[in-house]
Amino acid sequence: MVTLAIACTRCLDSAGNSIGVLPPLAADREAVVGLYRAMLRTRVFDHKAVALQRTGRLGTYASCLGQEAVAVGIASAMQQQDVLLPSFREHGAQLLRRVPPEALYQYWGGDERGSAAIVEHGDYPNCLPIGSQAPHAAGVALAFKLSRQPRVAVCVFGDGASSKGDVYEAMNMAGVWRLPVLFVITNNQWAISLPVARQTAADTLAQKALAAGFEGEQVDGNDVLAMHVAVSAALAHARAGGGPRCLEALTYRMADHTTSDDAHRYRSEQSLEEPRQRDPLLRLERFLRSRFGFTEQERDKLEAELREEIDAAAAHYLSLPEEPASAMFDHLYARLPEPYRAQRTAAAEESADD
Repeated sequence: MVTLAIACTRCLDSAGNSIGVLPPLAADREAVVGLYRAMLRTRVFDHKAVALQRTGRLGTYASCLGQEAVAVGIASAMQQQDVLLPSFREHGAQLLRRVPPEALYQYWGGDERGSAAIVEHGDYPNCLPIGSQAPHAAGVALAFKLSRQPRVAVCVFGDGASSKGDVYEAMNMAGVWRLPVLFVITNNQWAISLPVARQTAADTLAQKALAAGFEGEQVDGNDVLAMHVAVSAALAHARAGGGPRCLEALTYRMADHTTSDDAHRYRSEQSLEEPRQRDPLLRLERFLRSRFGFTEQERDKLEAELREEIDAAAAHYLSLPEEPASAMFDHLYARLPEPYRAQRTAAAEESADD
């Protein structure tokens, strides 16, 4: 077996103790609380989404429970002018990049107007096909390079997607053309029901970047400070013309793959005990308490405020009038092909009769 030395960035251990060089923002109480708030907001949003789905008011939903530090760490390091190309579990990054929570509920409720709200903020919409956003990211980055814009495309996908051909093709061309793109592999250990060890023989997923001609490294995906450090360095490298990089964020999917999945069929409840001890929110909260005297009262007040905000967003989403059935044709093509026009007309007429 070939063994490669792949660096791994860590700042905090599971108890919230410093185990590496902390970034400058770690000395700023307000900044660290801001990261904690963004992760807690993501978890509150996620909890509400699952509740909406279980009560029939949202479609199939992909929870990000346990992965909040990955998304928040990514978004906290990005500039607003950069472009995020997510998969379907980066709710924390989207929320931090000013996408309204009600727009995300709208998307998961089957209304493409939610995707329109995401695009209005300059990013790409959620990508449900596995890995197909990677070639898009290479294209976006090529546009930035040709137009000499100091912007970076940030493409996020899961461990399963790292075994897809289109992902490697995108990474290969990014390496050939030295594109300003960052590939983040969220290694949550499960590609639906398939564990990482059964889908690749590579020691790490980060090392797959080496064959494409650029650096790959691991980062503790449950350590938001480490994510911020690693992503910031990769973005600065790309922005300065250094080309692409790949980060493998090590985390764990504590929820089902989606609300249509039952993870108990392929993993035991006991297997979740250790990941729960590495909970990213608990880790940063421990750091805040030991370093800045963050109190339980502060946490409760913050959570109450966020629950009020998210409840209001959900209520707004539920108050929106449903689109007619004909709307399913409105987001497929810039110019609808002739065979679909008749179908759209029939759907519109049927909706009008109702």
